Amino acid sequence: MKQVYLDNNATTIVDPLVKQAMDPFFCQMFGNPNSLHRFGTETHPEMALALDRLYAGIGAGDDDDILINGCATEGNNTVLKSVFWDIISRTEKKRIITTQIEHPAVLHTCQFLEEKGAEVVYLPVNDEGIVTPEILRAELDPEKTALVSIMWANNETGLINPLKELAEMTKAAGALFHSDAVQAIGKIPVNVQDVPVDFLTFSAHKFHGPKGIGGLYIRSGVELVPLLHGGEQMGGLRAGTINVAFMVAMGLAMEIAVDALEYEDREVRRLRDKLEDALLALPDVDIIGKRELRTPNTILASFKGIEGEAFLWDLNTKGVAASTGSACSSEDLQADATFQAMNVDADLAHTGVRFSLSRFTTEDEIDYTIGVIKETVTRLRTISSTY
Repeated sequence: MKQVYLDNNATTIVDPLVKQAMDPFFCQMFGNPNSLHRFGTETHPEMALALDRLYAGIGAGDDDDILINGCATEGNNTVLKSVFWDIISRTEKKRIITTQIEHPAVLHTCQFLEEKGAEVVYLPVNDEGIVTPEILRAELDPEKTALVSIMWANNETGLINPLKELAEMTKAAGALFHSDAVQAIGKIPVNVQDVPVDFLTFSAHKFHGPKGIGGLYIRSGVELVPLLHGGEQMGGLRAGTINVAFMVAMGLAMEIAVDALEYEDREVRRLRDKLEDALLALPDVDIIGKRELRTPNTILASFKGIEGEAFLWDLNTKGVAASTGSACSSEDLQADATFQAMNVDADLAHTGVRFSLSRFTTEDEIDYTIGVIKETVTRLRTISSTY
């Protein structure tokens, strides 16, 4: 049976070149990088190269910091809790502004901080699923706002927020700006010189690196309270022995992903649109969000009259992997929450299925998937009509 993986917003295959680059750091160059002997110091040039690749990948300046951590969830927690301890608990600025469509790593952390005394505002989106400057302006009180946290691109819809305008507005109000850029890096250009974020988080496994490694960008001059205390790694901002193999892998994965952006925008988008056109040719299928406003790899489709999980089960039996929501919160069916934030009809929300491609997706796989979807829709609707 053919196997087709279309759940790349959950995680991606590790690029074989990335896997090859990390291999020596398990059994050959395995020393602790903080050790003074050769086993430790021989890792330093490769770690420096990895950092150079990360800095170049997002346009960070020499005076900025990029902390190597476990994942974007850790980075998001670090930023939000740092702002709580450093600003909210000590000043009159008690407000965090975020959105209703954030990843649970942001939403659940904000809910936790609300219990500790923070005021959190959850912004809605407009009819197109976007957080506009006008929506932010309504809640951006310079006297109350400590932090604005808005994702660059949504993990369910692929819809891209106007980060430059949102960040500039926030900075003009004297507040800090954070963006979860997990679903943007490797799909669209991300440059912190052009977009004045103070903090930016990412995970390697979203752009063909390994799971369990991520990064937190911190703009020069911005203070950060560490989430983890212990050793002096990462300048004392993130304690713990660095995972050298995964750091090397993430740096190379970032470089390859950025180099492949033109291919992503051209070929991945073409395959995405081919699949989307085939879906729209079926009766009672809706696509959430205009394709020109989305990352080039993502489709969130609603199949009216077909329960989403039943649909996915059928696809899975034929070797096609897709999803109904964030893999980090599948039991919560995050796609439903995204639909609700966009004021999409509840019946449509119940049938939402996400297809997310990568640069490793082939035309043959898309053709096969189209055939499987057509067969599945026909079968499930026939079954439904008999009841």
